[in-house]
Amino acid sequence: METISLNNLSIRWKKYIELCKPKVVVLIVFTAIVGMLLSTQGALVWQTMIFATLGIGLASASGAAINQLVERKIDAIMERTQSRPLPQGDLDEKKALIFALAIGTIGILILLFFVNLLTTILTFISLIGYAVIYTIFLKRSTSQNIVLGGAAGAAPPLLGWTAMTGEVQSEALLLFLIIFVWTPPHFWALAIRRREEYAKANIPMLPVTHGVPFTKLQILLYTLLLVAVSILPFVIQMSGLIYLAGAIALGIGFLRYAIALYLTDDSDKLAMKTFGYSIFYLNLLFMFLLADHYTRIFIRTFILQ
Repeated sequence: METISLNNLSIRWKKYIELCKPKVVVLIVFTAIVGMLLSTQGALVWQTMIFATLGIGLASASGAAINQLVERKIDAIMERTQSRPLPQGDLDEKKALIFALAIGTIGILILLFFVNLLTTILTFISLIGYAVIYTIFLKRSTSQNIVLGGAAGAAPPLLGWTAMTGEVQSEALLLFLIIFVWTPPHFWALAIRRREEYAKANIPMLPVTHGVPFTKLQILLYTLLLVAVSILPFVIQMSGLIYLAGAIALGIGFLRYAIALYLTDDSDKLAMKTFGYSIFYLNLLFMFLLADHYTRIFIRTFILQ
């Protein structure tokens, strides 16, 4: 009986973790950590970094859980989300809400008492922006939902930066801008593949309201804009040649997918490949930022002195 009880407890906690969209949270935390690491040329305050990571991660997980609570009926309709805990009846809705509010509150309090007030405020705004403004209002009211709501998803590197510095700086805003511009082509590629499900759920995603050809054009235009924006860290001397080379190579790859998607008649398969590449693109772009940052620190510290 004890073994069964422990197994049931383990299964239940796995469902709560699934409620938090862990893959999405991992990407959010990664970009936040990049913001922290890029914010300083010297030694890191590890205690602040740990608490900031924990606080931002918990707040992000809370937003994801609230998103699933609000969209549980829509998730039950769409094939991509039918297996989530709430549509499957694996979790009680009231307990899921308490869990979401609890981890969100804990995350915000950690940031307030162990990081700084600015990061706390910005994280809270991002949480409300995603869980309430985007999920409840924007997603159901406009085909530009992912553009307008993308600000919440673009916030993590800015939050990481302010956690370490206590202020909003131009470099942090540039990191925010990169993710903000990246979000529409990333998500619209998925929306093309899932357009029938969005239509069935009465969600006005761009491929549903304006058609696939128009969406593919928007993906191409936003990708062009993303490539231009991704060069700006080099332009303002935030990063050097290592990042520039990586950004150009990754941008060319993204453009190849966007152009191929725009020209093809068989959109679904290539749309998912474009979606997959967009995730690879963002991860590697931020890794190039880090590699360039620490290479330049190494050169200044050990070679030029």
